[in-house]
Amino acid sequence: MLTRVPHGSLRRKHGPHPVHLDFRARRPYNSGQVIRLRAECPMAGHSQFKNIMHKKGKQDAARSKLFSKLAREITVAAKMGMPDPATNARLRLAVQAARAENMPKDNIERAIKKAAGGDADTYEEIRYEGYAPGGVAVIVEALTDNRNRTGGAVRAVFTKHAGNLGATGSVSHMFARVGEISYPAAKASADAMLDAAIEAGADDVQSDESGHVILCSFDTLGTVAGALEAKFGEAASVKSVWKPQITTPVDEEGAASLLKLIAALDDDDDVQNVYANFEVDEAVMKKLTAA
Repeated sequence: MLTRVPHGSLRRKHGPHPVHLDFRARRPYNSGQVIRLRAECPMAGHSQFKNIMHKKGKQDAARSKLFSKLAREITVAAKMGMPDPATNARLRLAVQAARAENMPKDNIERAIKKAAGGDADTYEEIRYEGYAPGGVAVIVEALTDNRNRTGGAVRAVFTKHAGNLGATGSVSHMFARVGEISYPAAKASADAMLDAAIEAGADDVQSDESGHVILCSFDTLGTVAGALEAKFGEAASVKSVWKPQITTPVDEEGAASLLKLIAALDDDDDVQNVYANFEVDEAVMKKLTAA
C-alpha cells in the first residue's frame, strides 16, 4: 500500500485497512490510501457488484443503455466546448471512458457530430445526495433534459428502497472528488508505474495482477493522465470519481437492500454515475452476486 507522508514523498505502509470503493470504480481503495486487495480484507461491495455483473456479461439491452449514457456525456461535453478531444479536456475524458467500454467508434463520432450540428438536446447536470438504509451515503450524478422528471424518479427509487433523498451537500462532505486513471497490468511493472505516477504528480497508486490504478487530485487529472499517456500510451480509463472518506459497514441483509437501490438508480436513463460509501465482507458480497 502507498500513502503520502510529509515532504511530498510516497512510502509503503503495512497493516490491514478497510477498503473503500465508489460504485463506478473498478478498483478498491481506502480513505486517503490505497491497498492491495486480499481475501481477508472487508471490501466495499458496490464496486465488486459492478465487476461481477461485467464478468457475467451484459445483455444487449443493458449495453445499449450504457452506450446511450456514454453518448449523452460525449454530446454534452462537445457542446460545452470545442468538438475536438485534443482541445476539450472533458470531451477527451468522455471519449476515453467510451472506448474503455468498447463503444464503437461510429457511435462516438455520431455523438460528437450531434453536438456540432446544433440539434442536440439541452441537458442539465444535477447531483442528488441521500442516505440508503443503515446510514449509507449515496451520491447520484445525472444529465437530464427534464429536472422534474429525473428528480421525481430518483426520489421514488430512494423511497421504494427505504432510503431518504436529502439536499445537495448533505453527504458529499463524506467524499472527495478525485481523478482515477487505470492501466492494464501488462503496460508496466508495479515499480515502473509507481515511478511514473510520482513523476506525473499522482497521489496514490495500486498495482496488482489485474492492473494499475492511479489516483490524483481532480484538478490535476488532465495533467497526470497526459504525462502517463506519453509514457505508457492511452489509459484503459480516465475519470473523476467520488472517493469515500468515511465508510459505513453493512451486514448481509443491509447489503442486499443496498445493491437493489443502487441497481435501480443506475437503471435510470438520466443517471450517469452512482457512488456509495458502504463496506461489506467479501464472502457476503460473493454470495449476494452469485448466479
